[in-house]
Amino acid sequence: MDWLYVLMPISGVTIFWPGLIILGLGVGIIGGFFGMGGAWMVTPGLNILGFPMAFAVGTDVAHMAGKSLISTLRHGKFGNVDYKLGLTMLAGTIIGVELGAQMLMWLERLGSVDKVVRWLYVVLLICMAWMVFHDVSLRKKKEREAAARGEELSATATGIDWASKLHAIRIPPMVHFHGAGIYCSAWLPIVVSLFTGWLAGILGIGGGLIRMPALVYLVGCPTHVAVGTDLFEVAISGLYGAASFTFKGRTELVAALIMLVGAAIGAQVGAVATKYIKGYGIRIAFGCAVLGCLASVVLKLIQPYFPAYAGFITKEEVKGILQHKGIYPIGKKMERISTKSLERELSKHPLIDEAECYKTPSGKVCVEVTQRIPILRIMSANGENYYLDNKGTVMPPEAKCVAHRAIVTGNVEKSFAMKDLYKF
Repeated sequence: MDWLYVLMPISGVTIFWPGLIILGLGVGIIGGFFGMGGAWMVTPGLNILGFPMAFAVGTDVAHMAGKSLISTLRHGKFGNVDYKLGLTMLAGTIIGVELGAQMLMWLERLGSVDKVVRWLYVVLLICMAWMVFHDVSLRKKKEREAAARGEELSATATGIDWASKLHAIRIPPMVHFHGAGIYCSAWLPIVVSLFTGWLAGILGIGGGLIRMPALVYLVGCPTHVAVGTDLFEVAISGLYGAASFTFKGRTELVAALIMLVGAAIGAQVGAVATKYIKGYGIRIAFGCAVLGCLASVVLKLIQPYFPAYAGFITKEEVKGILQHKGIYPIGKKMERISTKSLERELSKHPLIDEAECYKTPSGKVCVEVTQRIPILRIMSANGENYYLDNKGTVMPPEAKCVAHRAIVTGNVEKSFAMKDLYKF
């Protein structure tokens, strides 16, 4: 089944290409429906498929630009895009993207990029989920209060009403955005775009993850207009971000093009769906998607704390160990890679006997792992339960890497087992 895998020419990793198409299709549907590039899902998805985090971020931004452009054209036909508002946010977005990209490169040089980016995702997703469901809860409370008075709550009423307070801050110039039907200071969308642009650079997202709800809750856009305008802004920031990351050598254009095959179809489906589901229906669905993404990122974070003993040590497990310690070599400069650190961390794993890491003249880092070989299962009368390998070293009982091994029972002292028993 080698034909299902493709070698990425820049990062040097081998990727399951149907996974890229499925990822692009799903993100296309969700992005077109929620008004986001969907990059908040693609970066973790690419990382799970095998991309180093820096390459996942750069490739994500390039894919996001193409898909968002397709979605914007579709939303424009439905009148869901306020182009004036999107262009006003452009300056802040570009400055923010560059600041975020420079910070990402700095974190990569420090060897902390994977851990920092994942934890930023967790914090951001928790805040977004709370805001969305808190808003829904407040609106339902208003509906109950209105029903108690014998009234019907207006369709335009919201739970969280931060926008009206921010509109009262009249810092010149004041601008009327006709497409969104709002009148506010031009500095409001500029500040929002600066922060979301920074997120686009450091997390590899188009900023849509917080820009769409920010346009609703802070700027005061109707939900369907926030969706289309956000996608317009995502497309612009994505084009700049793709150019920036490509120049820095962190973009896999091959992977981005493969994902666009699925995204081109998904984006059309998602955009059409907004004609049938509006307002709080979109917000609730958005909150559920955020929770799903949060769960996947958290599972990736806690994986190193629960080693997979279900089989012999795998390539993915070795990669996970190094990523968890912030020393995964792919994407780093050769002079910043310590082979001794790689060997030291891998040798701590209970299923690894020896680890040898070295650099080749062609500029590659090779990691060779020798696995422990369990030969006996000890189930002592004193309650101790473990494996012994061929060198007399104890292995945990969870190491179910072999189906059949001789079982030793009775009063077996661990010292006797490690010294003499394994030799028989």
